[in-house]
Amino acid sequence: MQRARVIKLASAAVAVLAVAPIVAACGSGYTRGTINIYSMPDGAPYVEKAAAICNAASGGEYTIKVSSLPKSADDQRLQLARRLTGHDHAVDLMTTDVVWTAEFADAGWIEPLPPQYADEVRSTTLPGPLDTATWKKKGTDTEQVFAFPAWTNTQLLWYRPDVLKKYTGSATPPQTWDQLLADNAKITAAGGPSWIATMGARYEGLMVWFNSVLLSAGGSVVDPSDPTRQTLDDTPEHRAATVKALEVLKQVATAPGHDPSISNNMEGQAAQGMLDGNATFEMNWPFVFAGMRTNAAAGSVPFLPQFAKQFPEFADEKATVPDATIVKANTAMKPYFTWARYPGFALSGGPVTSLSTIGGNNIAVASTSKQKDLAFKAAACLTNQASQRIYGVDGGTPPVRADLYRDKSFQLAYPLYQTILDQLQSVDGVAPVRPKTPVYQAMSTLIVQKLSPVGSFDPQKLVGTLADQVNKAISGKGLIP
Repeated sequence: MQRARVIKLASAAVAVLAVAPIVAACGSGYTRGTINIYSMPDGAPYVEKAAAICNAASGGEYTIKVSSLPKSADDQRLQLARRLTGHDHAVDLMTTDVVWTAEFADAGWIEPLPPQYADEVRSTTLPGPLDTATWKKKGTDTEQVFAFPAWTNTQLLWYRPDVLKKYTGSATPPQTWDQLLADNAKITAAGGPSWIATMGARYEGLMVWFNSVLLSAGGSVVDPSDPTRQTLDDTPEHRAATVKALEVLKQVATAPGHDPSISNNMEGQAAQGMLDGNATFEMNWPFVFAGMRTNAAAGSVPFLPQFAKQFPEFADEKATVPDATIVKANTAMKPYFTWARYPGFALSGGPVTSLSTIGGNNIAVASTSKQKDLAFKAAACLTNQASQRIYGVDGGTPPVRADLYRDKSFQLAYPLYQTILDQLQSVDGVAPVRPKTPVYQAMSTLIVQKLSPVGSFDPQKLVGTLADQVNKAISGKGLIP
């Protein structure tokens, strides 16, 4: 079988693919008017495209130059930490993972937005993405906005409606984890594509999966109003929610016909399982929709054999494809590959509760910058509506601005918009975010160490172990550099 082309990872929760650096590292000096931004590698080509427009619009006031960070999330954080603690004045802007806000703000590495920019961000940004950019520092009375939300992310249930119809009699996607597992069991027993593709490797993607299922089950890692208190097993109800979440992870990882590589899968590998025709269901970020078009246009998707003849332009990543052609291609693909809301639980017999952890990136102004006035202007331009349209339509990452979701042309070019918009909202006041704490990096690392290999654990026994790991992170015993 012909292997699919490398998928463009358009901003998952963490970066897993590298691109060549757009410019070389700038050293420790700076030039007035040159605004250096260090970008996640998967988003760097689209930041560069937006930067070109911003540079032209600035009338020579500034020139944004883009450098790519390393491919690994840990290495991205480490490089930025070293530059910022080393007072590298060449760092003006940086794209930051949404889970870094508290840590970077408490460390004094990023600047709070001046009132005029903070007010604009608050008035235009969806609540979930806005929450990822705010933090209340020690010694302050209120939360401040510490970054410009650039693009967001939420995982969807991707599925094969043709396969679902053939083996279950209905193309209606499952709403709950129990329904998904039952449908997949029927498909597997009949010899259909048996994998449930998702991210189970020992990295942040596994934390995202666990957190999403846990929130949907009515639980949480820490108290949202008090991040110094773990809530995995502090009450019988919270313990039951944690057990339920762990049971789902184990069932998916050990179901008959399961993906044998699930404990090694990151975003790209999970998407590949669907591209190769091995999976009926996939939990992944929206980048896979654009990736499916690209790979199908290259003739690499066995269940979309005619796509390459119909839409060859999508195989050229540099081509500018008209919106009308994008709409036709999306329509042609949907009978064979489409999306639905992330699976959840029908708690206490009520409506299904489904929360998918928010990902994405923000753009922050470095405390080391010698030209913060220009850096704030450039960051505002890199996150305006025009820039976010580039990140959404070209890069496949969901916008954070509410007004763009009401734009008719954007809706046509980005058909996932309504499901994504729904998932970015809170449910019963619970925002689908990861724990907001300056020790999140340690907390996540300690948790995924115990979750991996995914499915090898006893859910009942693991609850207490995870609670102990969270307490270690909170107390500083599990801190990592």
